[in-house]
Amino acid sequence: MPGLSGAMPNVDAMTPDTTPLPASGIQMPSELAMPQGIASTQPVGNSFASMLGNMVSEVNAQSAVSGQAVSALQSGQNVPLHHAVIAMEEANVSFQLMVEVRNRLLESYQEIMRMQV
Repeated sequence: MPGLSGAMPNVDAMTPDTTPLPASGIQMPSELAMPQGIASTQPVGNSFASMLGNMVSEVNAQSAVSGQAVSALQSGQNVPLHHAVIAMEEANVSFQLMVEVRNRLLESYQEIMRMQV
């Protein structure tokens, strides 16, 4: 098609840095290999048990922060009431989320145990 050669860019002239995909000869642009601004939140060797442990410890930390805010409010320190209430609600919501995750995990485990092999 002679009319389209001017409208389409020369693909050979646009060769970005590429990295080969495993088990294939396909080249992936390096911009897509590890996008900028997106950091890995978990190490590669992180297990499911450690992820759950981290979640429980974060909920515990939020509960402790909430308790400290309430204690500071009760002792007359300069803590606004709304800050203490927000801290309590954040701790409450994170605890409810943790309970729901636990319930879903138990339901999944029970479903797996009901499966016949």
